[in-house]
Amino acid sequence: MGKPIVSIILPTYNRPAYLQEAIASAMAQTFDDWELIVADDGSSHETRAYLRGIEDPRVTVLWLPHTGIPSIARNEAIRQAKGRYLAFLDSDDLWRPAKLATQLKALKGSPGCRWSYTAVDLIDHDGCPIARDGFAPWIPHAGDITDRILTIDAHIAIDSVLAERSLVVEAGGFDEGQRFAEDYDLYVRLSLCSGVAVVDEPLAVIRAGDGANYSANRIAAYEGWVQLYDKYAATLPSKRLRAVARRRRAESMLVLARLYAGAGRSGAAWRTLLRGTPQSLLAYPPWSLRAAKETVRAGIEALRQRA
Repeated sequence: MGKPIVSIILPTYNRPAYLQEAIASAMAQTFDDWELIVADDGSSHETRAYLRGIEDPRVTVLWLPHTGIPSIARNEAIRQAKGRYLAFLDSDDLWRPAKLATQLKALKGSPGCRWSYTAVDLIDHDGCPIARDGFAPWIPHAGDITDRILTIDAHIAIDSVLAERSLVVEAGGFDEGQRFAEDYDLYVRLSLCSGVAVVDEPLAVIRAGDGANYSANRIAAYEGWVQLYDKYAATLPSKRLRAVARRRRAESMLVLARLYAGAGRSGAAWRTLLRGTPQSLLAYPPWSLRAAKETVRAGIEALRQRA
């Protein structure tokens, strides 16, 4: 088989039923000049047996030791990819049949844009649609959107992204030390190298979480956002963008402190506020008042635990 146009990057760890649906949605694409690279992160026998049974020559499975870090699996698949473009699909999500064809057409019609994303639909664990009530409205942001990515006004799901492989390599791939928000971390770097084409059509279908371990996940997520903004507050190429990152870091630290306090981790809440104070006072004027409120909240929680 010659070099494909698109390399589909799919990391997985178990979840064989969802995985089969994800792979079926890739195989159902109206554009069929692709290769699928499944990066298996040390799955159990059932998942491995299914993957070994796939006979389509366009499918390659990478058998990796388990790390629990999707970025490592994705980067290994990227290193093996041969396509001009990379498309990303998680093992519990799906694509509409015209996804690849529509995005390739959008990129062809958008000179200077080397990556693309689309709108998405949401489903629950049973595959039933989830209403968008309570979610931020979808707004298609195109072109130079680095600031929109930093403020999360651009809602981008990794399953909706199609990018030139050379662009992803130029941007450095996924940061394996960024355990949460690693997708937005990549989007920032992609956007610094190229404008983006957007398709205002839900061509990816995202399976929303069930809320298990919600508090722990929220804490880990905001630890990831603080880590991301820490990095970009110092490294972004323009003063304006660095200011956006500093403000977002300050706001994220306040949320993280509140989450720590709510989880009974008052010490972690105080340390977060103390670490954030010097830079946040300049980046975010309301910091002092809000930080004081979070300090009181952490103190009340500490007293409650001792009672």
